[in-house]
Amino acid sequence: MSTLTYEYEPKTLSPQATKLRDMLVSYMKIVSRRLPDDVNKKLVELSKIEVDPLQELVYSTMKENQMLAEKLKRPSCQDTGVVQFFLKVGSNFPLLAELNDILTDTVVQVTKEAPLRHNAVQTFDEFNTGLNIGKGVPNIITEIDGDSDKLDMYVYLAGGGCSLPGIAKVLMPGEGYEGIVRFVMDQMTSYGINACPPLLVGIGVANSVEMAAMNSKLALMRRVDSVSPNANAAKMERLFEDGINYIGLGPQGLGGKKSVMGVNIVNTARHPSTIGVGLSVGCWSHRRGRIILDKDLNYELPLNKGVEL
Repeated sequence: MSTLTYEYEPKTLSPQATKLRDMLVSYMKIVSRRLPDDVNKKLVELSKIEVDPLQELVYSTMKENQMLAEKLKRPSCQDTGVVQFFLKVGSNFPLLAELNDILTDTVVQVTKEAPLRHNAVQTFDEFNTGLNIGKGVPNIITEIDGDSDKLDMYVYLAGGGCSLPGIAKVLMPGEGYEGIVRFVMDQMTSYGINACPPLLVGIGVANSVEMAAMNSKLALMRRVDSVSPNANAAKMERLFEDGINYIGLGPQGLGGKKSVMGVNIVNTARHPSTIGVGLSVGCWSHRRGRIILDKDLNYELPLNKGVEL
């Protein structure tokens, strides 16, 4: 048994930063136990399509699970994953310089209070920090949004099961968009059942392997009922949804008519001769939240109607 320990020394935060930290702790506790509105709506829709007793039992169990999570104020799935933050923040947001410290301390606090399962293992040293933080964890992906003074942030609890199908590669010249289809369908037929269907499938298309992988994860931040603004990508989304549903994974992989909540594609430009493609998957308990803040920390929660912090 390893005797290594992880030393965490929290930074001293300004009063406004402490206020934001406390708001985010409150919100993350909600995200851990309450699915976003779009996911809840889609699960209700899918539950009405599956009429076999086994599938009906699975969906009724999912519903009961969510009711108990809210009643007991506990995470809706024991695997609360590795915490990921996706930020679009203006250069004039007043807490920009403290954001990394705020988010790290948020994770430590919510781990204790939610509580979140300890999921941060230091690679190669092979010990759990017990705090859900470690080298590079939480994952904080930041985009500077000009001279805005706002913060638009997604928080995602990415569990191990839904991460299993994740994969990315650069296709060989000549494989074309047909190569994207083969790549995604091969992976979904092999590993999709491991990710607790029905799934939200994120597909990234880009120049390189790392950008394709990032695009696929960003696709999971889109609503399940959203449609790509690119007409050709939107058509591919529909075709993939039909194709993956045809596999027949069904709820929890026990068979059924619907295997996915949706398929989202995020695409960026690429090299003329190659296509990078990435795949990320969200499970039925797709715990992602979004909070938009102005410079005075007034907030909006677009994915959680009626929730107040």
